[in-house]
Amino acid sequence: MDKIEVFCESLGKIVECTPGETLSELSQRVMTGCKYPVVAALVDNMLKELSFKLYTSHTVHFIDYTHPDGRRTYNRSLSMVLQKAVADLFPQAQLYLEYNLPNGLYGVLRQRCDGLSLEEIPLGSEQVSAIKQRMSEIIAADFPIVKTKMQNSVACEIFRRNGQPLKSALVSNMEKFFVSVYNIDGYSDTFYGPMLERTSQISLFDLIPYSGGFCLQSPSVSDPNRISSYKYQDKLSAVFKENASWCSILGANGINSVNDAIRNGKSKDMIAVAEALHERKYAEIADMIYGRRDKVRLVLIAGPSSSGKTTTSKRLSLQCKVLGLNPKVIAMDDYFVDREHTPRDENGEYDFESIYAMDLDFLGMQLNELFQGKEVELPKFDFIQGKRVSSGNFMRLDKDDILIMEGIHALNPELTKHIESEKVFRVYASALTTLSIDENNTISTADTRMLRRLVRDNRTRGIVPEETILRWQSVRAGEEKNIFPYQENADVMFNSSILFELPLLKYYAEPLLKKIPPLSKGYAESVRMLKFLSLVLPLDAEDIAFIPPTSVMREFIGGSTFDY
Repeated sequence: MDKIEVFCESLGKIVECTPGETLSELSQRVMTGCKYPVVAALVDNMLKELSFKLYTSHTVHFIDYTHPDGRRTYNRSLSMVLQKAVADLFPQAQLYLEYNLPNGLYGVLRQRCDGLSLEEIPLGSEQVSAIKQRMSEIIAADFPIVKTKMQNSVACEIFRRNGQPLKSALVSNMEKFFVSVYNIDGYSDTFYGPMLERTSQISLFDLIPYSGGFCLQSPSVSDPNRISSYKYQDKLSAVFKENASWCSILGANGINSVNDAIRNGKSKDMIAVAEALHERKYAEIADMIYGRRDKVRLVLIAGPSSSGKTTTSKRLSLQCKVLGLNPKVIAMDDYFVDREHTPRDENGEYDFESIYAMDLDFLGMQLNELFQGKEVELPKFDFIQGKRVSSGNFMRLDKDDILIMEGIHALNPELTKHIESEKVFRVYASALTTLSIDENNTISTADTRMLRRLVRDNRTRGIVPEETILRWQSVRAGEEKNIFPYQENADVMFNSSILFELPLLKYYAEPLLKKIPPLSKGYAESVRMLKFLSLVLPLDAEDIAFIPPTSVMREFIGGSTFDY
């Protein structure tokens, strides 16, 4: 039989294959001695499962858990093992994976108590341990994870029998003839993306009791050989629960319910109520600041990329003005040290994201002088010269004045080490959605933020979508290092996610993603995001025009009354 030639990017050379050879067989033959096991592959920049068969020449790049698509493949498969374990142990209950925690997925079990309404089943440590044990047994049994293409109606019937009406309704409305359904030892489900070949490829996981449910943990991003220790974060958990309550108010129990609102001409109602909920939260935070007005002189706002920090600061300023306070803004970026004093990273490059790239002593001195009623000349950092220069901009704080600063280090205690803690009020802003795709498929908050950034940077800076995608992992690494460890230091958390944002972002992001060519390094990610957005119905231009000019989403799509 004639051989085919495949360029293996992982090895940087051409290898010969027998037509019909699977990626799994090829990887076992050529990818020996790898640090981590291969879990999937990019074939001509398209993510494929290891069961994919090679019949023609391709470019193949094998990926392991350290690759974002490798982690997603692993975690989808882990979620299905969890689903199978729950079905085995609690056949009358339904698993709901609610949202992403800092190191895992939060899940609960629910059952129908009167034939209609769902009631949560409180889980104790013994029940969680039993589920974990059953998962370990499924993994040890080395069951194949079998993929089958089946008719949409047949797949929907399977999901209905599984007790998954959200998934059944969503898939039914996808207008596809066939659906990929996976099976583990008689249990079938779908997870909207590639899976592992066998359950035994899941080498590490944990399941811990969490807030009446559990947290499903997978290996650490930085070290796939361990599970990161988990610290219960009360404030973050409260924000997620608050968002779940908001979704309930709006009747949103999955992306299909948002789609239904759009289909039924209720987009404007959805937008109006969602914006009103945001406005109420801004007012609540301003009330908290006002309640401490005798002591608080500085409001610090932090959050990850594209979390809406700037809009949050401006809308909080408005609410503070309503209460009689006079907010004044200081730019944290003007307090950088001169470039030659900037710390360097492990590669010898300037680390501008380090907190020590800022002149903390000078910042602390100026803030304390302002708090004492003195007049100071605010600095101006010249990014071309790499030096702090005179600005000619003088400031003094009067009785009702309050300072507002935003930046990635705003919650790091090192930033305000020279300031009395009672003078500082800290706000953490992020887009923390609890809206799910269906019962057991969550929506990544990082994906939503990347779409926000992609749309904004293309509109305001002319940055092509490919560049945003390729930079994103570096952005995420900086957040893991400089922002997320300090989020619980916040006095309050503001959740900038808003129910209509995915239909809105689809309208703007989909055409941009479609422009990324197949040979681009960002193509696989663009395909993944387009597949995700295919589950969402877009808003139309008339609906978008109804979004208020002060909305956080205007920071990204344009049309805001605020200057950015």
